[in-house]
Amino acid sequence: MSTPISSIRNLGPAMEAACAKAGIHSAEELREIGADGAYGKLLATGMRPHFIGYYVLVMGLQGRPWNDCQGEEKKALRKRFDSLKAAHVPKSPDLGGIERILDEIGVVERR
Repeated sequence: MSTPISSIRNLGPAMEAACAKAGIHSAEELREIGADGAYGKLLATGMRPHFIGYYVLVMGLQGRPWNDCQGEEKKALRKRFDSLKAAHVPKSPDLGGIERILDEIGVVERR
């Protein structure tokens, strides 16, 4: 028997649907793959990177509230997120100024 992904703290139907698209169909699978592996799979399916979404996933897998991540821990997670993003999301070389900054935080729609 498998447990729904939405049974994990902080994760709802949208994350469950995104995980299914990435081939992750249960809470057990998600826990086994881990936050970084799962987020990499999500990015590979075309999900737009978003730092808050990443650390919500990390906190959820630890059974912690999504807003429990602060200080040095949050800085370390940002480095992990940036590495995952660099490995899975092609850079848009034509972006400059504010568009580049918005792209870095995940609000510019990919072309």
